Amino acid sequence: MAVTMQDVAARAGVSIKTVSNVVNGYPHIRAATRERVEEAIDHLGYRINETARSLRTRRTDMITLAVPELSLPYFAELADSVIQAADARGLTVLIEQTGHGRVREVDVLTGKRRNMTDGLIFSPLELGPEDLALFDVDFPLVVLGERVFGAPADHVTMNNVAAAKAATMHLAALGRKRIAVVGGHEGEQVGSAALRTTGYRQGLEAAGLPYDPALVAEAGLWHRSTGAEAMGRLLDDGVEVDGVFALNDALALGALHALHTRRMEVPGDVSVIGFDDIDDARYSVPTLSSVDPGRVQIAQTAVELLVARITGAETGPYRRVIPDSRIIGRESTGDVPEGGEGRPVAVQQGGIEQVAVAAAPAPA
Repeated sequence: MAVTMQDVAARAGVSIKTVSNVVNGYPHIRAATRERVEEAIDHLGYRINETARSLRTRRTDMITLAVPELSLPYFAELADSVIQAADARGLTVLIEQTGHGRVREVDVLTGKRRNMTDGLIFSPLELGPEDLALFDVDFPLVVLGERVFGAPADHVTMNNVAAAKAATMHLAALGRKRIAVVGGHEGEQVGSAALRTTGYRQGLEAAGLPYDPALVAEAGLWHRSTGAEAMGRLLDDGVEVDGVFALNDALALGALHALHTRRMEVPGDVSVIGFDDIDDARYSVPTLSSVDPGRVQIAQTAVELLVARITGAETGPYRRVIPDSRIIGRESTGDVPEGGEGRPVAVQQGGIEQVAVAAAPAPA
């Protein structure tokens, strides 16, 4: 027969209520009492009825992370960081992949699966400023990324413009005069591509270099293959290039491949810098300089904000958090000798600000 809470209480010589308090992590219990209850649980092999506890507390101890595409290294590493941060707080993470689809993103906010977890960390790609009403939800929500600003939710984003400007200026400081940007999205007004391209143009201006539309290599989805294609088009069209700022590291790795196949030396002929500082940047040949946007801090902050809303520890105004970002110099820009460890060569300060929207809903 299954061991009951009554059995544990009888062996430990305490009340059923005391056993319940120990099982549910109630802090104000004497150490000796807690030890007796835990010994009884271990000896009898008592297992908590998670379904009953969820019904009682109205919590599942699960949260959802919704991202566009796990095949992109940045989102895979972000998911890993979120899982680690959640695990440290006793939470399980359910991951949804929206696949660059608007319908899937709307379903993340409104679908039936929403009730399976206590809160949502959401990185939208297709939803935008015109969809703010969809984010007015009755559950704890943290928004990631650059597609939606001003939503009624806590928001963790990146220092996109300032970091892209710094990356471009770093290439210019190395003596590069013809700096291409790989990964542009023509006509985009909101999103990572628009913000980082703005930073690129600001960097050129600050360095006293002219903006040349011929140096903008458009790319659709930000993959290695599209980076290689975009870089290849520039070179095959005869565009003179001595520096490359790729809008993410996957694009940069593709650009390195295109340069290598055309027998161009990096960083001798062309210096290359990416964005995201994924793990692959440390193992490419040459190793890839990159902007570290604070991915681990983004994940940890998102989980902290979500947990605070779930538990009711935070009910005040929503916050927008921007972690510090750094440029990590490696072989692809000549910042370190071959085989050398990457090193920070510039830092952009982040910050915290209140978001001017209605107060957060109380947790269910």
